[in-house]
Amino acid sequence: MSYDMTACNETLMEFERLIEEHRNNPWTGPLRTGVDLGTANIVLAVVDRENRPVAGITYPSAVVRDGVVVDYMGAVRTVTRLKAELEDQLGVELEAAGCAIPPGIVTGSVKAIGNVVEAAGFRLTSTVDEPTAAASVLGITDGAVVDVGGGTTGISILRGGEVVYVDDEPTGGTHMTLVLAGFHGCDTKEAELMKRDPAQEHSVFPVIKPVVEKMAAIVKRCLVKYPVDTVYVVGGACCFTEFETVFQKYLEIPVVKPAAPLLVTPLGIAMNCTE
Repeated sequence: MSYDMTACNETLMEFERLIEEHRNNPWTGPLRTGVDLGTANIVLAVVDRENRPVAGITYPSAVVRDGVVVDYMGAVRTVTRLKAELEDQLGVELEAAGCAIPPGIVTGSVKAIGNVVEAAGFRLTSTVDEPTAAASVLGITDGAVVDVGGGTTGISILRGGEVVYVDDEPTGGTHMTLVLAGFHGCDTKEAELMKRDPAQEHSVFPVIKPVVEKMAAIVKRCLVKYPVDTVYVVGGACCFTEFETVFQKYLEIPVVKPAAPLLVTPLGIAMNCTE
């Protein structure tokens, strides 16, 4: 039986509004920041002592590919600018920050991600794996967390609050874009704009549906050895209305997608940041 997502969704929708409206909530105690260096987006999330969202900012970026920083200076410049914008908005300096690593990442890439955060002017206080960050927001201790990113689909199995298995396969939002570009005979920039436009979802999703089914097949292979009662999907590439329906039909178990799935991991990174 799936977990009641009401409180989680309310928090995520509030965080989404803060970002969209470029405003912040009042806060108590020290502020903590989560820095999420994604393949398609960089997101900064700020929470207070009670783990309530205070502010946030997001920016499309291509400085990271499949968990590997491919443009170090570009990443530092972007995070530095986003940090400064949030500080201007809040009227305080943001000091402590945490970052996250995807499943299966190599040690050198872990260090590079942390270096970006520190070079941007933060004091790096924590590095958490992405599924643990997401589970903190979702409020779950058991199940499969599937993070559908720009370059990969990451699967983590949680039991009793511990990650017992991880896998990461190279199928993500970028592959949706490539399929869309091939179908329409256009370049990837145009296809990406189509994919991100909610008004075109009714024509886009049937084209990229086979990619979603491939993602579900990847997850199903993992669940053979590590069965779960519920799968939770997060990440920017699962924002399509019918995404979880396709997953659930393929997996034949409940699939839950929270509100604002792109923001789950960055908010969880902030929640796991120590002061």
